[in-house]
Amino acid sequence: MIDQKIYILLTDTGTLFTRMIKLYTKKPYNHASISFDPQLTEVYSFGRKAARNPFIGGFVKENIRSKLFTKAKCVLFSCSVTQSQLQDLHDYIQKIELEKDLYRYNLLGLATVTINKQMNRKNAFFCSQFVATVLKECKVAHFTKPLSLVTPHDFMEHTNFQLIYQGSIEAFCQENDIQSFEKSTCLTAKQLIY
Repeated sequence: MIDQKIYILLTDTGTLFTRMIKLYTKKPYNHASISFDPQLTEVYSFGRKAARNPFIGGFVKENIRSKLFTKAKCVLFSCSVTQSQLQDLHDYIQKIELEKDLYRYNLLGLATVTINKQMNRKNAFFCSQFVATVLKECKVAHFTKPLSLVTPHDFMEHTNFQLIYQGSIEAFCQENDIQSFEKSTCLTAKQLIY
């Protein structure tokens, strides 16, 4: 029985690092994250651990209301899952979070995507590789290409995901009557795209 949803968030923060990636990909979004709630209060990915340094990265619990995301554009997808899959997803991410010091950002793998070459490194992911791995390991989504070649754009083309919001993260927060960009939010009916 399918009765739960998870959320895939794709963003473009507009930083120098993401603009460099965009020069190659020519795609609107270059970062992928996963969340278990439509308010995006807990968002997980592999990315920068320090806002000003894209080269120091690893497993991160992202705060989309932080300064890094202030001017970010985004697209949000939902995906239906069973209760069992949802528990598996939680468990898988929790295990990585508990062992996060063993994991690192797969910058070399990110570079080899540009030449369509697989680069699998133990305990190392870039953002979309991490999200795709979580989804595959928990039997939520299948990908026709190696996980080390999955890009954020691949989620936009995947049949398992339904678009529910597109716009800026700042507007996502403001249009939901958020007093401060740092506070929590929730989706309103006008923000949902069906």
